[in-house]
Amino acid sequence: ICAIFEENAVRDDEIFQLAISDLSLNDDILQSEKITHSVKLIEPNNPFQAVQEACELMNQGILALVTSTGCAAASALQSLTDAMHIPHLFIQRNGDGAPRTACQLNPSPDGESYTLAARPPVRISDVLLTLVSELYWQKFIIFYESDYDIRGLQTFMDQASRLGLDVSLQRVDRNVSRVFTDLFSTMRTEELNRYRDTLRRAVLLMSPRGAQVFIHQAVETNLASKDSHWVYANEEVSDADIMELVHSSLGRMTIIRQSFPLWRDTNVRCMRNNHRISSLLCDPQEGYLQSLEVSNLYLYDSVLMLANAFYRKLEDRKWHSMASLNCMRKSTKPWNGGWSMLDTIQKGRISGLTGLMDFRAEGSNSHVQFEILGTSYSETFGKDVKRLASWDSSRGLNGSLKENRIESGMQGVTLKIVTLLEEPFVMVAENILGQPKRYKGFSIDVLDALAKILGFKYDIYQVGDGKYGSALPNGSWNGMIGELIGKRADLAISAITITPERESVVDFSKRYLDYSVGILMRKPEEKINIFSLLAPFDLAVWACIAAAIPVVGIMIFLLRRIQAVRCQNSAGGHPPPSVSTSLQSAIWIVYGAFVQQGGDSILGSMALRIVMGSWWLFTLIVCSSYTANLAAYLTVSRMDNAVRSFQDLSKQVDLVYGTVRDSAVYEHFRAKGTNPLEQDNTFAELWKIINKNNGFENSVSSPSEGIKKVKSYAFLWDMAVVEYAALTDDDCTLIVAGNGMSTRGYGMALQHGSPYRDLFSQKILELQEKGDLDILKQKWWPKKGRCDLQSHADAQPEGRALHLHSFAGVFCILAAGLLLALLVAALETWWNSNHCRREQTKEDKEMNLEQVHQRLNSLLDEDLAHKQLPGQSIEISALDIGSMQPSQSLEALSARDYPGHRGPPPLSVTTFLQESHGAGRTLGAVPGRTLPLPLSSATMPSIRCKHRAPNGGLFRQSPVKTPMPMSYQPVPGGPIPEINEPSHGTSI
Repeated sequence: ICAIFEENAVRDDEIFQLAISDLSLNDDILQSEKITHSVKLIEPNNPFQAVQEACELMNQGILALVTSTGCAAASALQSLTDAMHIPHLFIQRNGDGAPRTACQLNPSPDGESYTLAARPPVRISDVLLTLVSELYWQKFIIFYESDYDIRGLQTFMDQASRLGLDVSLQRVDRNVSRVFTDLFSTMRTEELNRYRDTLRRAVLLMSPRGAQVFIHQAVETNLASKDSHWVYANEEVSDADIMELVHSSLGRMTIIRQSFPLWRDTNVRCMRNNHRISSLLCDPQEGYLQSLEVSNLYLYDSVLMLANAFYRKLEDRKWHSMASLNCMRKSTKPWNGGWSMLDTIQKGRISGLTGLMDFRAEGSNSHVQFEILGTSYSETFGKDVKRLASWDSSRGLNGSLKENRIESGMQGVTLKIVTLLEEPFVMVAENILGQPKRYKGFSIDVLDALAKILGFKYDIYQVGDGKYGSALPNGSWNGMIGELIGKRADLAISAITITPERESVVDFSKRYLDYSVGILMRKPEEKINIFSLLAPFDLAVWACIAAAIPVVGIMIFLLRRIQAVRCQNSAGGHPPPSVSTSLQSAIWIVYGAFVQQGGDSILGSMALRIVMGSWWLFTLIVCSSYTANLAAYLTVSRMDNAVRSFQDLSKQVDLVYGTVRDSAVYEHFRAKGTNPLEQDNTFAELWKIINKNNGFENSVSSPSEGIKKVKSYAFLWDMAVVEYAALTDDDCTLIVAGNGMSTRGYGMALQHGSPYRDLFSQKILELQEKGDLDILKQKWWPKKGRCDLQSHADAQPEGRALHLHSFAGVFCILAAGLLLALLVAALETWWNSNHCRREQTKEDKEMNLEQVHQRLNSLLDEDLAHKQLPGQSIEISALDIGSMQPSQSLEALSARDYPGHRGPPPLSVTTFLQESHGAGRTLGAVPGRTLPLPLSSATMPSIRCKHRAPNGGLFRQSPVKTPMPMSYQPVPGGPIPEINEPSHGTSI
């Protein structure tokens, strides 16, 4: 890119270098390519030098030329670039500060102009004509400086003449004081009075400094009065100059100047078409913008426009090599890629520091906007400068310039109000047939309160398209904002939020309710899992644990078997009586250790100790892990069912969400989601879902449609609206989540420059101070209504207590165990009864004396070595015992058979079978020891169908043992059941 600037343009070269640097550093438009540049400086109004420098630049190689010069140099460069087919972006500048007039460029001979006017055409005349028509001026005077080109007023004068306006023109020399001196020297008193009356309505086309001197002289010479109204028009005038003008003037002052979009959102303020602009140029706090001229801003945007054109050429693979041309040779042919490059630039559009820029309107940028600032007639006019209206090339004037300030009341005023149905702000009330439609709601209550205080009446109607208002591609607005801009309504009221974009075209009152975005969704259904206590471990883990118990049990069973055999061999064939070697007992011991309930002591060999030590360690780790995981699982399960913020919503994938298309909330998520400076990708993820298929898949067309979809949908909308929907839900199944932080608010929208704005704002503040707005808010958003939203919000602290369904699985396991035990007991009873009934017909009932022998052996084994047992014994047949009475003492038996024996009767109990020959075990008398031997049916061991001897075999196979005498102490009891067959019996 080559550039030519005038030497007195201090900032042009600086801004140009800054634009190239931004493009090279950020890589937002051109990723790997870099832009080279060459800059030439020329003297002001020197077209010959401009052509010379341009030829030198073309000889070096050029793709496009950017210039910021006066009209003379621009005209010469136009002829050169048209001949060489070099795209030329021209920014007109006026260094003396006087209002700009249009450059009269020469038409191209072949109709193909390669010069594009980056700065829009002069539209001051159009704004002035609209202003004087709005103010109903019929007679006024225009003062212009000697540097001003009077040809710029030709169109204005023609249109004013057709409208029948009396317009006078007066040229003001640089020596302003001399002008007023000449007036008083040449005019008589009557003429001066008529001239003073003419000065009541005046337009100043001067530089800011010249206008200040002129106003000061007019006030000093008493030519300006308090009822005068002067209009100062200049595209470039700073805030400081405006304050100087206002303080110098005496009456009402109106200023017209060019304005540019100011992004109030700091996140997107420095972003234009995904291009990051230097903070020096986009952040007003830097102060650098105040020192820049309008031409500097258009220069930056011109470089940005060329960079976008280069990117599109590279993307389309239609790149042409740079032009290296010699202007001095007649045979030099124009650049063959010039027309293609020019066409690409003309088809492009960017959004830069000056707003939109394109060259689709006859080779010039047509997008321009002016703001109209004004003061009032009061004594403190210098302290009250405000924006009255705006004017742009597409919509014209937006606002009111009439001085109609209302101080106290609005008695007798009837306002035309446009509204939009939005619960609970505006709703249709019960209407009577034949009467006007009536409305109710929070906004209607606020409006009625203001009407009662101010004394106005109103007619209300609904907007036709059902929209709040958003800017269309052609620059117009739809919805209620469009109704205000078109002056079809005086005021718009509903759930309308105050946004910077809307505030640039209409006025807003003070907010009467805070605004934030909420998430409306259905209450999550609580999933009841009665076996949730099994959730800490996976199914495979439970299966492995269940398999480990029998495996370890078998291992212990085998080791105990080996230990029992080894002990039997070392003890002469008698295993230790305390060791049980059955498999079921081993598994039972392992299970008892796993559930930490202990069990029988099995400590024996070192191998058993190692196995049980390993199992105990395994059990400790498993139980500890289960406890920790269960606590974590129950905690997470309480937190798992709620989407409480936008971050939670963006991370989940099960719930679809969206908002209303082309609404303020939709634009809010668009700005946040497409901002590359946003470090958190939450809004980027949200915008991806909201804007899916351009918003037609997940977003809705109206708030009511979004609320109806909430059954399986999350609706993002105004917090106040979704809270009311949740409070009034029939089933109370809706909840609200989101951020309660308020950055904006709801206000009443009025026409730009409306005289009612300040009065409405003042009364709204009074309602807030008295608490009336809080009372109205409580009416429509009660804290405790039919549906309590706080119960869900406060559910987290109460959720620490576990509900019954969390432990239902434990009770089910217990119930199943009890039922299984009852079933097994019933089966055992049934089986044993049937089995005994079959065996009873075949053999006698045998008494299982295994317990008796084990007890006797344990007591007598230690005495066998040193106790001397008498050999005398008696034998009592089982039949004799059965025939005895329960109360009969065994002393009679002893006295009968052993009359000479003194002391306790020696008894011997002998178990005998028909197959074995010899006596059984004899229990002899032991001196000094008595052993209770119950003989009743209640104290004797229960009779079983099959009995085992102490050595583990059946009684039928028991070896005959030598009787062992012992002393016996009789115990009262019932009879011993009789043995039917005489071949089987027990001898005592």
